[in-house]
Amino acid sequence: MTFSPPWWLSHDIKDLNNQARRALHQDPGHSNGFRIVIPLTLKQTQHRKPIGSPFTRLCQVIIAASRKYKLDLPEDDSLLYQEKGESAIVQQNGSSERTPEFSFLDKAAIVTPSDFSCSGTLNPWRLCTMLQVEEFKSILRLLPIWATFIIFASVSAQERLVFVEQAMVMDKCFGSLNIPAASVSSFNVLVVVVFAPIYDKIIIPVARRITKTEEGISHLQRVGIGLLFSILAMLSATIVEIKRLQIARDEGLVHQNVAVPMSVFWQIPQYVLGGIGEVFNQIGMLDFFYDQAPDSMRSLCLALALLTLSLGNYLTSFILTVVNRVTRWIPENLNEGHLDRFFLLFVGLCLFNLVLFAYYASRYRYKKK
Repeated sequence: MTFSPPWWLSHDIKDLNNQARRALHQDPGHSNGFRIVIPLTLKQTQHRKPIGSPFTRLCQVIIAASRKYKLDLPEDDSLLYQEKGESAIVQQNGSSERTPEFSFLDKAAIVTPSDFSCSGTLNPWRLCTMLQVEEFKSILRLLPIWATFIIFASVSAQERLVFVEQAMVMDKCFGSLNIPAASVSSFNVLVVVVFAPIYDKIIIPVARRITKTEEGISHLQRVGIGLLFSILAMLSATIVEIKRLQIARDEGLVHQNVAVPMSVFWQIPQYVLGGIGEVFNQIGMLDFFYDQAPDSMRSLCLALALLTLSLGNYLTSFILTVVNRVTRWIPENLNEGHLDRFFLLFVGLCLFNLVLFAYYASRYRYKKK
């Protein structure tokens, strides 16, 4: 099993575990949760000495290129500064091949007499290696695709926010049991827990045999499949809400803030579709960033990938705020609102995001192995 599927699987098992231990965190305090986790993982924790910040290397390229913006690039690429052997900061094996994009940054590798002190020491804020420049370019090439993950993360946030609000005005009885609305979102976690091993052990190996390629399905293709499933999940939520509002009108419950006689289990398809989309998208995203990131900046790129989860939550909050101020789609009594239109808004947003992703993915050039 590769790294990303079990990592994301443990991430969702953690979410499921958090729901089970919610009382422990709320009553005695959050610190008790850490008193349990930290001692159990302390021996497995690996401590590595810091060897320099990737942000410093990126800033050095910007500063050095800005200082030489008036200079012309040499026609011979071999005149640009390249360093072989082992650097104090990063292992450099051979020279870096120059790419044509963002050629302004190449000026950071133009060698001038002022780049060295009287003792011959290199000033890294005036002269950078082509490896540093190409690392920066790699990050810039990832950013357009990275931005599309934010909207997907916003859709995933609906499963913990608006989907729960929808469940609160549905019949939550299962026999003699009354299911808490917040617990319904566990369906999404369970789908990920079940589907992630299927994805890694069955789907990808079968795809490898069919396509006769190492990846089976490229990282960006996996992400695209995940985006498609996110659209289907929001469409399913829209259909459920249209039916729920119809039942509310038929039963005369529009002006009553009560649950309508429609089982909350009708939400299962939207959670299943969202969970499958999450497996394809999030695992594909992590594999893509890990594979395409510069060797010395993989941790940074993985952090950027996970940053989309937080930004997606902020985007959801922003959209909810705007919708509540401009429309009456999500009033206190959802039976009087139009949550279906809110879901359709996200369907349109997801379609736009899919088109945007397809455009940038088709133009992206994978780095050479």
